[in-house]
Amino acid sequence: MMNRFWKCLSVLLIAIHVVPAPAHAAGYTQTKYPIVLVHGLFGFEKLGPVEYFYGIPSALRSGGAKVYTVTVSGANSTEVRGEQLLSQVKQIMAATGAARVNLIGHSHGGPTVRYVASVAPNLVASVSSVAGVNKGSKIADILTGNAPEVGNALANAVAALMDFLTGRSGLPQDGAAALKSLSTAGSVAFNKRHPQGVPTSACGEGANHVNGVYYFSWSGAQPYTNVFDAIDPFMALTGAAFGGKNDGLVSSCSSRLGRVIRDDYAMNHLDEVNQFIGIVNLFETSPVTVFRQQANRLQALGL
Repeated sequence: MMNRFWKCLSVLLIAIHVVPAPAHAAGYTQTKYPIVLVHGLFGFEKLGPVEYFYGIPSALRSGGAKVYTVTVSGANSTEVRGEQLLSQVKQIMAATGAARVNLIGHSHGGPTVRYVASVAPNLVASVSSVAGVNKGSKIADILTGNAPEVGNALANAVAALMDFLTGRSGLPQDGAAALKSLSTAGSVAFNKRHPQGVPTSACGEGANHVNGVYYFSWSGAQPYTNVFDAIDPFMALTGAAFGGKNDGLVSSCSSRLGRVIRDDYAMNHLDEVNQFIGIVNLFETSPVTVFRQQANRLQALGL
């Protein structure tokens, strides 16, 4: 009996080492259509060696996905950013021969990808909103309501700084337009024009499949996650302005769109894209894994 036990245990241990975990299997992230990653406010494709979606493109590609990161205006209206993205989506489709793309947008990238799916649904297979500002942000409300001149000047200054640091040029920056788009009032107006996937209740789920496009969302709800991350104290400070579940810059309810994967990961607004340089909550699922899981989810839908 003991011999049989040890033989079974040996076989099990060999199987564990030989058979790869599904999340790391070849083809795990191999979607039918290319994945396009879209940054948020003040975002970038790369800042020196640091990617905005830190380590995420390579992790998706390792499982077979075709991944493209794009650059749109760091600070501008959702519509301006959306038109810039639409142009790049068409370029990606022309280069790859793909009939559609899977769009994943973080923060202001959420409404940006929604815009493209709304005006050109025939080009989009899915929209995934990562902490998307889908119903506005309290921080944008504060900046536009209490000190609009200061908020606009600050947004323009940060956008100009990011342009300088990244060497980006030729994209128009408009801090006032960006903050207006990200405010509650601006988001309400945008949602009337582009309602696809937006929950009709305060904190519900929206339609998962509209005009042939699948809609998903996920977000964090813990502004302070790692004592070694110098940005976390700022996230904790801004998060205190909300009074409810939030990731430091976006409330959980505002982030909800289409099928909600989760709105309560123990992540803050930068953790969601594996920033700063991978310093995230050690006791939560890796944000890289969350992106890989979403790619696999899209694969299962034939997208």
